[in-house]
Amino acid sequence: MADEKDQGLARGLTNYGDRDFSVYLRNSFASSMGYSREVLKKPIVGIANSFSGFNNCHRHFPELVEAVKRGVLLGGGLPIEFPTISLGEVFLSPTSLKFRNLMSMDTEEMIRAQPMDAVVLMGGCDKTVPAQLMGAASADLPAVQLVAGPMMTSRYGEERLGACTDCRRFWGKYRAGDVSTDQINDIEGRLATTSGTCAVMGTASTMACIAETLGMSLPGTAAIPAVHADRLRAAEASGLAAARMIENPIRPSEVITQKSVENAIRMLLALGGSTNAIIHLTAVAGRLGIKVSLEKLNELSDTTPVLVNLKPVGQHYMEDFFFAGGVGAVLRELKPLLHLDTITVAGETLGDRLERAVGYVDHRVIATAEDPLEPEGGLVALFGNLAPRGAILKRSAADKSLFEKEGRAVVFNSLEDMAKRVDDPDLEITADDFMVLQNAGPKSASGMPEAGYLPIPKKLSGKGVKDMVRISDARMSGTAFGTIVLHVAPEASVGGPLALVRTGDRIRLSVKNRSIELLVEEAELDRRRAEWRPSNVPPEERRGYDRLYAAEVGQADEGCDFGFLKPLAEQEEESIEAGHSREGVSGVPAE
Repeated sequence: MADEKDQGLARGLTNYGDRDFSVYLRNSFASSMGYSREVLKKPIVGIANSFSGFNNCHRHFPELVEAVKRGVLLGGGLPIEFPTISLGEVFLSPTSLKFRNLMSMDTEEMIRAQPMDAVVLMGGCDKTVPAQLMGAASADLPAVQLVAGPMMTSRYGEERLGACTDCRRFWGKYRAGDVSTDQINDIEGRLATTSGTCAVMGTASTMACIAETLGMSLPGTAAIPAVHADRLRAAEASGLAAARMIENPIRPSEVITQKSVENAIRMLLALGGSTNAIIHLTAVAGRLGIKVSLEKLNELSDTTPVLVNLKPVGQHYMEDFFFAGGVGAVLRELKPLLHLDTITVAGETLGDRLERAVGYVDHRVIATAEDPLEPEGGLVALFGNLAPRGAILKRSAADKSLFEKEGRAVVFNSLEDMAKRVDDPDLEITADDFMVLQNAGPKSASGMPEAGYLPIPKKLSGKGVKDMVRISDARMSGTAFGTIVLHVAPEASVGGPLALVRTGDRIRLSVKNRSIELLVEEAELDRRRAEWRPSNVPPEERRGYDRLYAAEVGQADEGCDFGFLKPLAEQEEESIEAGHSREGVSGVPAE
C-alpha cells in the first residue's frame, strides 16, 4: 500500500504515525458511503458547492452539481462534493464584503486539507466568486471556476425588469413620489423571478466575465443564463476539464499572472463593469504577489473603450449579452490590446481561443472598437489630498456635466447620521452641493457596505434632481449609477483625510485631471487632525471573526484582504518596511 500513487484518497493523509494504517482507515470509512474498491482508487475532483437557503442566486446549484459530477465521471475522476460558506449578498449583516475573506479561508483550507487532485468552484453571488478565486489561488491546486449565471428578466406592464438596476431606478421614483406604494409592492415581486445572479452588469456578472478573461473559467461560460440548458452543459464541461487537469495540471498560479490580470482589467473597463471588481481583482492577484495599482488602472482606462451596452451603463441585460456574443465577442474587439500568450484552464492560450471562427455578434449590445459606446474605460481612479491612496469613479454610469465641478460639502458622519437627516426638510442642501459620507470604509463599524449610492434627499428628488456628486469610503453595487466617488483611501475611520471634511468645506472634482481635492488650508487640516479621535471599537474589545477582521482587514487599494493571507515573501517585505517607519495607515503616527 505504501507504494500507491499519492492521489485520490491517498492524498493528504490524516496523520496517525502509520501511513498504511491511514490509507486503510480512510478507505474503510469511505466504503460506508457505498463506494466500491475500484472507485476508491480513482483520482478525486472536489466540488466546492456554495449552495445555501440564504442565497437565492444559487437556488439551482443542486441540479448544477449533478452536471459537474457527470463531467468528472466522463473524465475518469471521482467527484466528491463539499460545502463551504455561502454569501448571499442581501442576506448578510452588516455587509457581504466583511465575510468574503472568511469564505476565501474556508475554500483554501478545505481544498488543502481534504483529499482531492483538482477542484471545481461553484459560485456566483457577488462575493462568492472572488472568495473562491482567492482561496484557489492560495491553495494552488488545479481549479475551474463555474459561475451561477445571470437570472432572466421579468416584466412590469410593458417594461422589462431585471435586478437590480431597475430596483434602484424604481425606488428612486418611489422616493420622488412618481410611483405609488401599491405599484412599488407589485414591482418588488417582479424584479427577481428566476435563480441566478443580477440580470445586469453588476458585480456578479462583472466577476464572471473577469474569471473567464483571467482563464479560470472555461471559454464562453460567463454569461450563460442560470436557467439555460447551456449552463448545465457548461457545468459538465467544467467537471471534465477539472478531471483532465489531474494528469496535466494547470495551476491557478500559471493562469493568474501579471498579463492575465491586465487582460482582466481591460475587460472590466470595456464592460463598464462594477467598481467592486477593482477591490476583488486586487485581492485575487494579491494572493499571488501581483500588484494592481490604481495608476495602472488609469493608464489602461485611457486606451480601453467601453463596448458593452448593458445596464447600468447602457440599456440591455445579461441575457442579451449572452446572445450577442458574450465575453468572446468583447475579447475579439480588444484583441490588439491584450496579452494573447496567457493560458486558460482549457489548456489553450487566449490567442488560440481568438483564432477560432467568430459567431454571431449583435453590435447593438457589443459595440466595435472602431465605434465604441465611450472612447475611454468605464472606471477611473482619482487622487488628491482627499484621497492620497486613491478613489474610484464609474464614469460610464455618471453624469458628465458633473465631471469638472467645485461644490460645498454636506457631511454625514455615519450611515446612521445619513439615515436620520437625509430626508429632513430642514437639511441645508442644493443640487450643486457634494454629499459626503464618512466612516463607511472597511475598518468602520459598517464594514464598507454598498452605501456609496447615497440617496438623493427627498426635497431634491421631488424637484426632479436625479444625480449629484456623492463621495464616501464605502462601496456601491455594480448595478448602481450616478456621479459617485467611492473607496476613498485611507478611510475616515482610521483618520484619513475624509474624516477631516466639515459641512461647508469646498471640494473640487476633476475627472479630466484624475483629482479630488479638499480646498481647506493645510494649517486648518492639521488642527482638525490633532483633534480627531477614532470611534471604532478596538480589536481587543471584540471576539471571534469580528476581532480578526478588525485587526487585519486592509484598505480598498489593498483589496480589503487580510495581511496574513498574502504570500509570505510579501509579508516579510512589508514587515521590513514597517520596521523603518511607524507611520499609521492615515499618516497619523501609530501609537
